[in-house]
Amino acid sequence: MSGANSSSLTPGFFILNGVPGLEAAHVWLSLPFCVMYIVAVVGNCGLIYLISHEEALHRPMYYFLALLSFTDVTLCTTTVPNMLCIFWLNFKEIDFNACLAQMFFVHMLTGMESGVLMLMALDRYAAICYPLRYSTILSNPVIAKAGLVTFLRGVILVIPFTFLTKRLPYCRGNFIPHTYCDHMSVAKVSCGNFKINAIYGLMVALLIGVFDICCISMSYTMILRAVMSLASSDARYKAFSTCTSHICAIVITYVPAFFTFFTHRFGGHSIPHHIHIIVANLYLVLPPTMNPIVYGVKTKQIREGVIRFLVGDKIVFSQDK
Repeated sequence: MSGANSSSLTPGFFILNGVPGLEAAHVWLSLPFCVMYIVAVVGNCGLIYLISHEEALHRPMYYFLALLSFTDVTLCTTTVPNMLCIFWLNFKEIDFNACLAQMFFVHMLTGMESGVLMLMALDRYAAICYPLRYSTILSNPVIAKAGLVTFLRGVILVIPFTFLTKRLPYCRGNFIPHTYCDHMSVAKVSCGNFKINAIYGLMVALLIGVFDICCISMSYTMILRAVMSLASSDARYKAFSTCTSHICAIVITYVPAFFTFFTHRFGGHSIPHHIHIIVANLYLVLPPTMNPIVYGVKTKQIREGVIRFLVGDKIVFSQDK
């Protein structure tokens, strides 16, 4: 077997084939992904810089947004540069241990992204339902601990992926029909029994996804009840408008995630494989690209911070009454 250690049936490297069936279009496929990656890096790094330097943005909502931006830019950086090397330079080899490392970071960071969106929902719940105690409930130590727990949850649940994958024998070859090392894509290359990998992967997806979605749903149920109890329609609109950016981020993140998850397990041969691969890549690149745009357009404080950064302190903004 090419690139394999015959004594242990562990390959020295894998070959990432990119998007199967669309090899001739790799260069054209690379263009939108390259543009989205540049937008994601510039937008998220810009948000992190803005939040760290603007005094008006030193609030729990924006601290969570900075954490989301850091997670997003790290997530897409683990896959997109390698994918562009495949598309542009035909550089398809990836070391076995590097593949395992990429697998770990992809799944850990996607889990952390989901967790941060859940924390942001809890932040909106505290801000709208307990406005007088908001700063007390979400103090800086609480925010730091919540971020740390979210990170550790991802690490603890995802690190078994690497051990479960490393134990498998690889005697069928070392070609992976993907642009990055996804857990099940690597496991399916094995000639061994990867049922444990499939069961554990499903369990982790349910533990993270279902828990976070339940928390988000409960938060917004309570928010909706609190907003609808307000006497003024203007107050209701103003209260709920603070959630629109977060709702957009949830939709952008979870819709491609659910599509990837369900089609990968239940789509079978009804959906072409290249569609699976393209959507799996969009799932990692689209949220990091869109989140800075959504928050920049929808959030007044961020818009004003960007304008101040570009033109200095020459413009004085009127305060909301």
